[in-house]
Amino acid sequence: MDSIWRKMNHNPEKLAFSGHIQTEAAVIGGGMAGILTAFFLQEAGIKTILLEAGHIGEGQTGNTTAKITAQHGLIFDGLITSLGMERAELYAKANQTAIEEYRQLVERLEINCDWQDTFSCVYSTRDREVLEKEAQAAVKLGLPAEFVTETELPFPVEGGVRVNGCACFSPLDFLYKIAEKLTIYENSEVKKVEEKVITTAGGEVTAEHIIFAGHFPFLNKPGYYFARMHQERSYCLALSGAGSMKGMYYGVEEEGCSFRGLSHKGQELVLLGGCNHRTGGNDGGRYDRLREDARRFWPECREEAAWSAQDCMTLDGIPYIGRFSSQTPEWYVATGFGKWGMSHSMVSARLLTDLITGKKNPYENLFTPSRLGWNAAVNLAKQAGCSLKGYVGRKKVTAGEYLEDLEPGEGHLVEYGKGKIGAYRDEEGALHLVTARCPHLGCELTWNPDEKSWDCPCHGSRFDYEGRVLDGPAQEGIGLVWES
Repeated sequence: MDSIWRKMNHNPEKLAFSGHIQTEAAVIGGGMAGILTAFFLQEAGIKTILLEAGHIGEGQTGNTTAKITAQHGLIFDGLITSLGMERAELYAKANQTAIEEYRQLVERLEINCDWQDTFSCVYSTRDREVLEKEAQAAVKLGLPAEFVTETELPFPVEGGVRVNGCACFSPLDFLYKIAEKLTIYENSEVKKVEEKVITTAGGEVTAEHIIFAGHFPFLNKPGYYFARMHQERSYCLALSGAGSMKGMYYGVEEEGCSFRGLSHKGQELVLLGGCNHRTGGNDGGRYDRLREDARRFWPECREEAAWSAQDCMTLDGIPYIGRFSSQTPEWYVATGFGKWGMSHSMVSARLLTDLITGKKNPYENLFTPSRLGWNAAVNLAKQAGCSLKGYVGRKKVTAGEYLEDLEPGEGHLVEYGKGKIGAYRDEEGALHLVTARCPHLGCELTWNPDEKSWDCPCHGSRFDYEGRVLDGPAQEGIGLVWES
């Protein structure tokens, strides 16, 4: 399913990399973080190339709701408790500064990207007290925040925390403009990185500085990022006939929805998102739930696009931005943005550019990937438990045990000899059988009925029903056992 941004934009393909070249810096990954990093490095006089496995912007940047804000959910009171006032202030300032960085680029380069200065608001339909406390914390951190009880939402709320000075935009319009003068190679998947050499199917790049900005690092070591993050999916609808919306909203309850308005070429849309779950844990019906909400809120609305996104979640909720590991001082990483990739992409680009050019950056220690506090250690144990459970898998197949049980459009794990395989019967009745283990670290896959994909509950890799990779860290597809 294409996001509203992909329906609105098309960017000419760029050449794939071939041969052997030397450069000062090489960025792996053509999303917002990678493109911005390459842009700022080039402006700083660093000869830089960018390698993208597919097409720039087609990953998480093309699936975002494109909110640029320092308000990343219900976080400020918790940040003060877990980090202390000084470090919590740094987090808020880094992301608030990112908004202004975007604004300056849009103005300087005259980018037509549906830029909208606006506010963000975290809301609750049940708990006023927790939001009053959150508003107080946001003000302490220097943010232009206030507690509110009135919103534009199509239902009453107990309260909300409104933060002014935020923005939203059309991300691909922005990305394509920024990318125009960069040296970019598409369809150039990186197969291996050793010291200063990057290997692709078309050749090798030798670089003094290597930046991993491809959403989830595909190397297991050093760094061991696969053990320090998990991935989550969320779903979104673009709706016309739902009126207009000036602000951006995020519900704190598990069933809460995300909202933002979009004005594009005279058409008013509302983006409705939610139904989050850990990758590999979807029993289906996520889009249906959003559609039910949409009909309840705006009975006459029309669906213009439906899509989903995948986000990397760190152990402590703060991204990993900085040197990849102590063993590789000239490798850098930007990952673990949670659901707030737009502001974190700008923070990453500025921080990594400063590290590479030798400038002091006030946020280096806050985001360093080498950190591991008490809360992170506790969550590391939980993550290990989830991975172990995913590796073992279900002892017994409980649905679709036999191939003949599969109806058109259904997929299940089925018994096959002494093990299991993944089976999907398409709408025409043809069977597609694949291996049921993720090639990354061998975890048992689960079927995602909303997206017709096989998903890994351990580290979030995803594959289509014919076994092709949709999301990493897996680099290889799963075997297609048989196809009728």
